[in-house]
Amino acid sequence: MSEEIPLKPLTKSDIHKLETALMVATLLREDVLEKMKHAEERLTWLDSLGVAAGALAREKAGYTISRIAEELGRTEATIRNHLAGKTEAGKLVRETFKRFVREGVKIEVPVLETVPRAEFEKLKKELDEVKKKLEENEKRLDALKQRVSEALTKLKEATSLLESL
Repeated sequence: MSEEIPLKPLTKSDIHKLETALMVATLLREDVLEKMKHAEERLTWLDSLGVAAGALAREKAGYTISRIAEELGRTEATIRNHLAGKTEAGKLVRETFKRFVREGVKIEVPVLETVPRAEFEKLKKELDEVKKKLEENEKRLDALKQRVSEALTKLKEATSLLESL
């Protein structure tokens, strides 16, 4: 994200920026992605993560628990649990916020590998070898084309010579 993400939001826009950054950065953590793969209730989990991010962003803006609950459409108890880190989502979002405070707002998009690294390296090496052989064969083919062209030229010259006799 190239926009400045305020850790102490002052405006509604700032709250939304922090909320979005918290949600996205938390969601893209490797441990969270792994949990999401195996979660049976993904939508519930995502919703909980969104509420926790929204609650924390509003708390940092100085909103009261009741105002946060009203804006997010949840009970005050739910908001308190998220903010206290009693829920998994609340705990993860708070960890992300602490990381933002320590390191600045950095959202790293993980590279998802579909092929194990060792297999990828092996395939890359094989591809490089095939490319090298292809280049060598193209050079040989060019040389053979040149020889065939020269042979055709000599054959035409010989044919011409025979016809003139």
